[in-house]
Amino acid sequence: MKPEIRLRRVYDPPEPGADGVRVLVDRLWPRGLAKEAAGVDEWPRAVTPSAELRKWFHAGGSAGEFRERYLAELAGPEAVAELARLRSLAEAGPLTLLTAVKDPASSHAAILAERLSP
Repeated sequence: MKPEIRLRRVYDPPEPGADGVRVLVDRLWPRGLAKEAAGVDEWPRAVTPSAELRKWFHAGGSAGEFRERYLAELAGPEAVAELARLRSLAEAGPLTLLTAVKDPASSHAAILAERLSP
């Protein structure tokens, strides 16, 4: 059975039963969102884009190069271990990757979801 990995905005209300384990994949906590309202189960910073990569991208970096740099970060030992753990969570039930970006399907969350899929 293929793992179910969902992408959602962290600002959207949790969907009990559908979301499964809710994982925040942003380096920084989302602005204006109370931790109780977010319904975040995990916040593994080892798989979030580094502060340096985020700053580079927001200063005008290209999406293609961002992808390459982010995949390189995900190849580090701490990230590889965390990816394996998240993959096992996804195999056990739904896994929802949460991000504050307006379009999760065009964000680092989508790249991460690809890396988690077999």
